[in-house]
Parts: sequence; C-alpha cells; structure tokens
Amino acid sequence: MLTEKRKKQGIAEMLACAALWSSAGILIKLLPWNGFAVASLRSLIAGCTILFYMGITRKKLIFDRLTILSGIMTGCVYICFSVANKLTTAANAIVLQFTSPVFVLLFSAVMLKKRLFLRDLITVLLTLAGITLVFFDKLEKGFLLGNIVAITAGVFMAGMFVAVGEMDGDRRFSCITIGQFFTFLAGLPFVIATKPAFTTVTLLSLCALGIFQLGISYILYVRASQSCPPLACCLLAGLEPLLNPIWVMLFDGETPGLLALFGGLIVIVTITVWCALDGRAEKNAAAGGTG
Repeated sequence: MLTEKRKKQGIAEMLACAALWSSAGILIKLLPWNGFAVASLRSLIAGCTILFYMGITRKKLIFDRLTILSGIMTGCVYICFSVANKLTTAANAIVLQFTSPVFVLLFSAVMLKKRLFLRDLITVLLTLAGITLVFFDKLEKGFLLGNIVAITAGVFMAGMFVAVGEMDGDRRFSCITIGQFFTFLAGLPFVIATKPAFTTVTLLSLCALGIFQLGISYILYVRASQSCPPLACCLLAGLEPLLNPIWVMLFDGETPGLLALFGGLIVIVTITVWCALDGRAEKNAAAGGTG
C-alpha cells in the first residue's frame, strides 16, 4: 500500500518531469544542427544518464521482443519530435505529438477490438478538428512537412503505449534506454555527414537536453508512474504542451499563428477532459458502477 507521502512525492516527480520535457522546444531551437543529428547526440547523453541511474539503483536492463519493439517506437518518437521542431513551430510540434491518446483509442479499437464509447468518439472528432486548424494555420511547404512529422511522432507514441501495456520499473527503464541508443545509431550517419559545429552554447544546450530534458525527466517519469495515479500523470503531462511554446516565445521570439493557437487549445483541453472522464469511468467500473 502506497503511503500518502509517496503519492505526493510521485505527483511532485511528475510535475518536475513535465517541466523538464517542456524545455525541449527552446533547447532544440538553440542548436543550429540537422534534426537527426540533434536527436542522435541528445539520446546518446540521455541513454548514458539513464544507464548510470540504473546501475546505481541496481535495475536490470532487459532485452526481449516487447522492450525492443517499444524501444524502437520510443526512438522514432524522439527522432520525429526533433526533426519536427526544425521544420515547424515548437507549439505545433508538441501539440501534434500530444494527440497520441487519440491514436491509442483508434489502435485499440482496430487492433484490440476495444469498444469505443461516445466520449471517445467525441474526443477523436474534436481532436481532429484541432489538428485541422493547426495544419491550416500555415500551409508553407516547410511548416506542412513539419506538422506531418510531428503528428507521426504522436502515432509512434501511441504505438509505444499499446505495445508496452503494463510494465514494471525495470522493463520501462529498459525500453526507454533501448529507445535512446536506437535513436543515437539512427541519427549517427547525419552527425557524420553534417559535422555539427560545437560551441559553448551548443554544448551547454546539448548537455541540458540529454541530461535533464530527456534523461532525468524519464527517470522521474518512471518513478512517478509507480506511485502517482495514471490519471494524475496524464493530467500533469498536459503542462508540457502549455509551457513548451511559452519558453520558445520568450527566449527565441517564435510565435504560432492564431489558428494554430486555437487548434492547439482545442487539442489540449479535449484530451485533458477525456483523460479525466476516462479515469473516472475506470474508477466507477472498478467499484461496480456503470461508468
């Protein structure tokens, strides 16, 4: 039985995790490199950070079909997100990735034959409406490609969630670590080909991305997921798409268009409300209610 103190600690860890995740947009913007190169070197540092933590806490690195599959999908999320941040606004990149719960619903319905409720269908339709507004905000070739890559990140993230299901701490750490080193290897040819220039700013940004934004944040996430209720984790994660574009606007001057802002707001509010309703329905079902 989890103590109230441990539950509060889990919420604090998830809150810190979401805040660290939200720094990705501005830190990636500060790196004048190819998106694949950024993803590769960021994940190399993050992977070493997580391995170090696993070593001192004596967690096992597990290689099996499930951890490898989910690790590859996790790596694809990292790559798509980094590339999208180079091709579209930080707001679009994070909001479109945040649509992953909708794709979880669709995958579960098609692949697992899970029943969709009315609230699920409304969530899908409203989210699609929000996505449409984001796409119509700026139809320039670069932004359009970036938006497509960003929503692909959401699809891969949904696939990762479906593949992972219920995992213990060691398996979660393992799939995240595998994802980091898969990303490093996938992006390594771009690092070699583009020969990114290292300066004080790029080194500091890269270390901040690898150690804090991706490494420590995922350590906090796995720890939080073991004591913080899933609904609370999902709702607190909503802090990321809210803060991410704010940091970029403050420190880089990049601002999304009005349509993108409105569409992003629809997506964030819709998914957050759905998480709350779905969590309450599961709680009622467990207690013998109707949902």
